[in-house]
Amino acid sequence: MTTQHPAERGGAGRDWFAAFSERASNVTSSPAFYVLCVFLVLGMVAVHLVHLSVPWLIFAGDVMTAVNLLLLTLLKNTERRDIHAVQRKLDAIAAALLEQREGTSHTAADELRRAIRMEEEQ
Repeated sequence: MTTQHPAERGGAGRDWFAAFSERASNVTSSPAFYVLCVFLVLGMVAVHLVHLSVPWLIFAGDVMTAVNLLLLTLLKNTERRDIHAVQRKLDAIAAALLEQREGTSHTAADELRRAIRMEEEQ
């Protein structure tokens, strides 16, 4: 387990979990996944309407809980990486504006160029 920000782990390349959570985020935002979730909820309602035994009710609840926890983990990872990327770009813009105002070197402008292209690298 690591306490580093997800965007700062793994050096220049992305680790397997970052790539997986990005793909999962794309899948979970699709209409097909929404339909799957509707079927899961309808299945949960059906289990209650049919009056199945308590072990089946517990199993259905456990499945819903597991799906929720997995989605929360994957989507939170993607959200944190996106927020970090935006913050890096804002920091680069602020540094470039200060550099331009003060008329100093052009290192912040170069960093801004790298930050803007950051999305192409991921």
